[in-house]
Amino acid sequence: MLESELFALFEQTADAAYTVTAAGEICAWNRAAERLFGHPATTVIGRNVNEVLEASDALGTPALAGDSEAVIRGGGQHATDVIPSFDLEVRRRSGERIWVNMSTIVFDNRRTGRQLFVRLVRDITWSRGREELLHRMQELIGQLAALPIEEPQHAPVEKLTIQERHILKLFAAGRNSATIARTLDISAQTLRNHLHHINQKLRTHTRLEAVTHAQRRGLLD
Repeated sequence: MLESELFALFEQTADAAYTVTAAGEICAWNRAAERLFGHPATTVIGRNVNEVLEASDALGTPALAGDSEAVIRGGGQHATDVIPSFDLEVRRRSGERIWVNMSTIVFDNRRTGRQLFVRLVRDITWSRGREELLHRMQELIGQLAALPIEEPQHAPVEKLTIQERHILKLFAAGRNSATIARTLDISAQTLRNHLHHINQKLRTHTRLEAVTHAQRRGLLD
């Protein structure tokens, strides 16, 4: 396959796609890449991809977004290796930093002897934000649970049922509503009804407050 034919295929994918040489020089940049990164193809072709994207990994370490070292970073050593996808934080033209997942295809042009790295890119900023928020919530719950237990000023109006305690334990373990509903084989509305009754019994107002309240009173032991 000629490089021009390869580049033409990129326009048929909804994923952002670009191609670089082993030195990181951008050779192709599809319309989806223009939308995702904000850079028109005419302004990036011929430039170094690291200069354009300023990529870094989860540890903040500068990451080579296009060249052969990025292949090694992903786990592949040769063109025939299956190269795992990996996550990077990159800079858009506007200056905004976003998280993307990159897949790699190594293309060897036997006619020219040139090796190209094809990158397929997906925006994962939203999903990473959810993961970070959940992690912070779990840390907060853990910190609150570690506080000295104080004598409650008010006892629950009613004791929690086994099902209600199970639900609170699952929330305390970081499970989300959809997972809990599937685990207990109940509908989302039934789960909401349980949470309403739990808050009534514990005199709380939110799910997080109910979990914290129950943990501090030892109701989930």
